[in-house]
Amino acid sequence: MRKLFPLLCCHCLFFFAILGSLAAASIVDTIDQVQPKIVKIYGAGGLHGLEAYQSGMLISSEGHILTALSHVLDTDYVTAVLADGRTFEAKLLGADPRLEVAVLKIDAAGTSYFDLGKAVKVDAGTLVLAFSNIFGVAQGNEPASVQKGTISVVTRLEARRGAFETPYRGPIYVLDVTTNNSGAAGGALVTRRGELAGMLGKELRNTLNNTWLNYALPIAELRQSVDEIRAGKFVVREPETSRKPRRSLDLPSRGIMLIPDVLQRTPPYVDHVLPGSPAQKAGIRPDDLIVLLGDRLVASCKVLASDLEYVDYEDEIKVTVLRGQQLIEFALHAADGAKTLKKGQPQ
Repeated sequence: MRKLFPLLCCHCLFFFAILGSLAAASIVDTIDQVQPKIVKIYGAGGLHGLEAYQSGMLISSEGHILTALSHVLDTDYVTAVLADGRTFEAKLLGADPRLEVAVLKIDAAGTSYFDLGKAVKVDAGTLVLAFSNIFGVAQGNEPASVQKGTISVVTRLEARRGAFETPYRGPIYVLDVTTNNSGAAGGALVTRRGELAGMLGKELRNTLNNTWLNYALPIAELRQSVDEIRAGKFVVREPETSRKPRRSLDLPSRGIMLIPDVLQRTPPYVDHVLPGSPAQKAGIRPDDLIVLLGDRLVASCKVLASDLEYVDYEDEIKVTVLRGQQLIEFALHAADGAKTLKKGQPQ
C-alpha cells in the first residue's frame, strides 16, 4: 500500500495538471471570442486629472456601443477604436442619467457584438472575466486588458445609501477583482464561457470610510434603457431646423436661474429659484441638475439655452431634474404656474 501511495499521488497531480491546462485553454478561447467586441473610447478629460479614456462594448452589428455616461463623453469629438485598430468618430445617441449609461454609434457594419437579449444573470461565486481599457494600456489594435475573478456578492447599491455618491440605486455584482480604476468604466463582465453578464461601473468611493467599490451593473438592469435610447428616448438630437418663434422661452421667466456658464460645457445646475415663480410653486430647488428638456438630453447650459430658443414663450415645458438619487419631472407654464408630474423613485 505504501508503494502504491506515491503512484496514486502522481496520477492525481497529473490529472489536476490536465484539468488546469484545459481550464487555461478555455479561458484563452473565451478571451479570443470577446476581444473583438470590446471598444476603446477616447474623449474629454476633466478636472482633478481625470483621464480622457474609458471602455465600451459593441451591442449590434451596425456599430452601436454601450458604455458609461461620464465626463469622457462630454465633448463633440468622441473616438472609438476597435480591436483590429480601426478608428471611428462616435456619435452620442443618448444616455440615461439614472443608470449612468450611454449609447454611441459608429459607421461600421458587420462587427462582432454582444446580444443584450442573451445576457445572463450570475450568482455569487461565479467565475468571471472583466474586459476593459484599464489605465489606457491599449491604444490601437492592442488587446483590451483582462482580469480574472469571481462574483463576491450580488446586492443592491441602495443598501449603502448615503455612502456612495451615485444616482444608481439598484442591483450590482460586487467583484473580487480591482476594476475600479481609470479607463475600466463601460467594460464588459463575462462568464468563463464568454456570456455577457454586466457592464463595469464607474469609479466609486465610499465617502464614509474612503474605500473603493469594484462592481458591475447587471445587463438586465440596463437593457430597457438601451432599447429606449435606440428608440429615441433620452436622445441627443441635432439642432432644430425649424423657425424660431417670435418670442422664445427662457428659464428666468419660469423662475429658474442656472449657475454661471463659465466652462465649455457647464452642467445645467439650478443656482437659485425666484420667489413666487412657477418653478418655486412646483418645488424645483437649488442644486437640482436639469438632465432632460422634454425627452431631450441636455448636457450643458449652452445646449439647454439653444433648445429653448425653439420653444415659444407661451408653451408649457417639461423639465426633468436629478436630485440626489431621484429623477423628478416638472411641467412649467407661464400662465397657470407649474406642477410636479411625477417623482422618480430611487433606482
